[in-house]
Amino acid sequence: MHSLRSSKGLVQVCLTSKPKHFPECEDDASAVKATVPAASSIELNFTKLKPGRYAIALLHDENGNGKVDTTLMIPNEGFGFSRDARVVMGPPSFDAAAFDLAAGSNRQRIGMRYLF
Repeated sequence: MHSLRSSKGLVQVCLTSKPKHFPECEDDASAVKATVPAASSIELNFTKLKPGRYAIALLHDENGNGKVDTTLMIPNEGFGFSRDARVVMGPPSFDAAAFDLAAGSNRQRIGMRYLF
């Protein structure tokens, strides 16, 4: 991922193959979740994933409070999605962010977006 506006806080990661659990990964036992320190550029490696269709959601939790801070329901912190899926009146659908993972290596470059 690239374009974090600061190295403050944490980056929360959600990778799921289940559309109904995207983008939060809540109650998805098979989701891959991670929290890593923020940096100007971060590379994450997911190992032992089975081939399939996945989507990734990221949150730059700058104050480290473990949640998305909002003003009038608009995120104050950065976010990003696989395939750099567009955000229009809420997070993208699973299909908009989903990519097919075949056996071997697959890279997703995710840019962070900040609305404030």
